[in-house]
Amino acid sequence: QVQLVESGGGLVQAGGSLRLSCAASGRTFSSYAMGWFRQAPGKEREFVATISPSGGSTVYTDSVKGRFTISRDNAKNTVYLQMNSLKPEDTAVYYCAADRTPFRPIIARDNNDWGRGTQVTVSS
Repeated sequence: QVQLVESGGGLVQAGGSLRLSCAASGRTFSSYAMGWFRQAPGKEREFVATISPSGGSTVYTDSVKGRFTISRDNAKNTVYLQMNSLKPEDTAVYYCAADRTPFRPIIARDNNDWGRGTQVTVSS
């Protein structure tokens, strides 16, 4: 089972930027799609972005397109989420997810391993 540790969350003003990191250990990182999800208070956890095992393909939810960028460094076993032009509605706990099935191009909502999450708060 993979272990995932997120970092980089915090408090930022609207329009600001944050970069989240997720360090993975416990298996061959480069064989698995990775993703970021978020959960705001009182809401269900929602998909944010995913990246293929090689890093060549990415998918984003519509609300973050053009503002967020997912990337990965397979040599460092780390996936990133660069978040720019942050809005108050981006406030949530952000979770890193790792697909449990190797070589799939994108991550699904289920069948994942999860990190503990990192809080992102955007003030207006």
